[in-house]
Amino acid sequence: MDKHERLKVAVQKSGRLTENSLDLLARCGLKYTRGKDQLLCYGENMPLDVLLVRDDDIPDLVQEDVCDLGIVGLNVVEEKRLGFLARGRAPLFEQLQTLDYGRCRLSIAVPEKMPYSGPASLAGKRIATTYPNILSKWLADRGVRAEVVVLSGAVEIAPRLGRADLICDLVSTGGTLQANSLREVEKVFESQAVLIRTPVPLPPEKEDWMRRMLVRIDGVQQVKESKYIMLHAPRSALPEIRRLLPGSESPTVIPLDGLGDKVAVHAVCRENVFWETLESLKGAGASAVLVLPVEKMLA
Repeated sequence: MDKHERLKVAVQKSGRLTENSLDLLARCGLKYTRGKDQLLCYGENMPLDVLLVRDDDIPDLVQEDVCDLGIVGLNVVEEKRLGFLARGRAPLFEQLQTLDYGRCRLSIAVPEKMPYSGPASLAGKRIATTYPNILSKWLADRGVRAEVVVLSGAVEIAPRLGRADLICDLVSTGGTLQANSLREVEKVFESQAVLIRTPVPLPPEKEDWMRRMLVRIDGVQQVKESKYIMLHAPRSALPEIRRLLPGSESPTVIPLDGLGDKVAVHAVCRENVFWETLESLKGAGASAVLVLPVEKMLA
């Protein structure tokens, strides 16, 4: 395939989404060679290349048709979308689907000793953030007038430096806030990884590969927490066993030769399988219970 007909996927070059994004593509079957500059991963077994870039550049690269697909945080997509709208431009990238990783939230956090009794407490305050568009909209929706201080990094130390009274930043575990004597008081926006695509129509062969990748991504995501369970049980125990199997569709039931009323039960469980589940299955009459990971699945 001509180099111009190879799919290009933009991925964060370093950060919380990088490892999971590259792992997702690998689980979709992509084998790649990383270039000397470490910014291009060349697909060896399919016409797909990965560009490793800054996360806030990804929506622009997709919008401008430099890349066909992008994996990026929904927080970045929303910040860019609001920025385009504020300048009177329509965002052209299309959000295709959410991905099952990178969950976090954009939250307002105040110094531990600062009193807080709701959004009205923010009036007249200086709020440091790297997401001015999302924060400004949130404040406007609540009729709060505050000064938005735009910083490019190290937002959490802004109050200690006297650059702001409080912050609005991404939070996952809350450890960084505690380390900087801050407490979370408002959730502004929930985020996770999403897949976006170019607005430009693609040539048929390229479009076909994009469709195939979307099917594969969906297949990988479906089995994220799935397990394949095999067990033996009396037929009389099947109603209770069906009830206990977490997130399972109708299981496959196979007669066991020479064992009369005993059958083998096979099922894909789309929820996590805990020890308590196995103990309950055993209590219902199951034996020889085997739990296996599911790598990929096509519906």
